[in-house]
Amino acid sequence: MSSKSDTGAKSYSCRICGSSFARKKYMLQHSRMHTGEKPYSCKVCGYAFARKQHMLIHMRTHTGEKPYSCEVCGFSFARKHDLLLHMRTHTGEKPYSCEVCGFSFARKQHMLEHMQTHTGEKPHSCEVCGSSFARKQHMLQHMQKHNRDKPYSCEICGSTFTQKHSMLQHMRTHTGEKPYSCEICGSCFTKNYSMLQHMRIHTGEKPYSCEVCGSSFTQKQNMLTHMRTHTGEKPYSCEICSSSFTNNHSMLKHMRIHTGEKPYSCEICGCSFRQKQNMLQHMRIHTGEKPYSCDICGSAFSRKQHMVQHMRIHTGEKPFSCEICGSSFTQKQNMLLHMRKHQQRQQMQVLPHRSRECEPPDF
Repeated sequence: MSSKSDTGAKSYSCRICGSSFARKKYMLQHSRMHTGEKPYSCKVCGYAFARKQHMLIHMRTHTGEKPYSCEVCGFSFARKHDLLLHMRTHTGEKPYSCEVCGFSFARKQHMLEHMQTHTGEKPHSCEVCGSSFARKQHMLQHMQKHNRDKPYSCEICGSTFTQKHSMLQHMRTHTGEKPYSCEICGSCFTKNYSMLQHMRIHTGEKPYSCEVCGSSFTQKQNMLTHMRTHTGEKPYSCEICSSSFTNNHSMLKHMRIHTGEKPYSCEICGCSFRQKQNMLQHMRIHTGEKPYSCDICGSAFSRKQHMVQHMRIHTGEKPFSCEICGSSFTQKQNMLLHMRKHQQRQQMQVLPHRSRECEPPDF
């Protein structure tokens, strides 16, 4: 006797939307979309899931299990879907194309998000105030403004959270726990997402592409910041002098000009600096490190700029020119010193006339 599933009959229907299914378990799984029920919980961090399979896949973030490996570079993944997406970084495959402008994408989600720039569609709405958004992530970020229910509290500092797993992640800032490790260099991270972003340094994967010039990036935020070079948008402004910047980090660095803050100190001599990069360059005075080498003669330098200046000895390039006589120089400082000679000569020509005007009359 054949079963209902063998005959293709769909005897189980969803009471809410009427969708029908061949098996009861599929109908029950579907119904959780409406009820929001998540009966399967992670025993480690408490994160809940509607399907058991999704919970088992999530558990690999704790166990470190990665059963799917790339045959090209050997990089492994917890999910088969992630491996298939990664393979496109090797093949260059971009199977999803925009019907309007023809721009192609490696991921369907990126293509659908791109399409909204043409249609103006904003399918994700806030249940509280009705504001609509093109991307679900933006809607979820907006919802946090309304959501005042934060039942999970940090026992150390009292910070509150809407979800248990967010509170557990926060706790690592106090405990110093970094459970996610890079298999290549051993770097450790508090969040799995941070570790996955870091891994792109080794794999070379750059999944986020600029729709204007095609430049690709390892992180979505870096791509969005880059886009402002095309749009001219500078949303971060200095409250003191009104200078504007494309990203918050640049604005904060600028603010130190006004505040005089120098948060980066040399551990050896105590000299302080406004920017971390300047402190690291200074440290080479003590360590003797010279990471920049000339490809022609092998001379080494502590700063990249010094190596670039040195290279002009070999290339003969003289990019700095005197506006008065046209003489050219390999370094800007030498050009400025030369310019002073013209200024001094001009002053010498003016001084004799002034001295005659100041001479007392003969009686």
